[in-house]
Amino acid sequence: EVQLVESGGGLVQAGGSLRLSCAASGLTFDDYAIGWFRQAPGKEREGVSCINSSDRTTYYTDSVKGRFTISSDNAKNTVYLQMNSLKPEDTAVYYCAADRPAEVCGPWYLSNGPNDYWGQGTQVKVSS
Repeated sequence: EVQLVESGGGLVQAGGSLRLSCAASGLTFDDYAIGWFRQAPGKEREGVSCINSSDRTTYYTDSVKGRFTISSDNAKNTVYLQMNSLKPEDTAVYYCAADRPAEVCGPWYLSNGPNDYWGQGTQVKVSS
């Protein structure tokens, strides 16, 4: 059974930082793209970032470039999202997702969303 478990969310002031983790199990990690998506109340889901677990290629939506960094520890089957300079508009539930093949990570994936596996989400709230 594939499981994705997010952690690391919380409440932070604007300008602060958080690091989200997505621990994957039940899959061959290197075969997958792992993405971070978020959804704020009353808004559509938005693709934030993704990583090709095989070659570590990364993509970011424009609104987080220069502030967020995605990385992976393949030995731990875990992907991280380091979020710096957080803004109130970053407030959302953040979900990680896994899709094959790993090469699917890119602008199309962030725009169209995942099809295979989702985590349960972790809440991020940024106060002004």
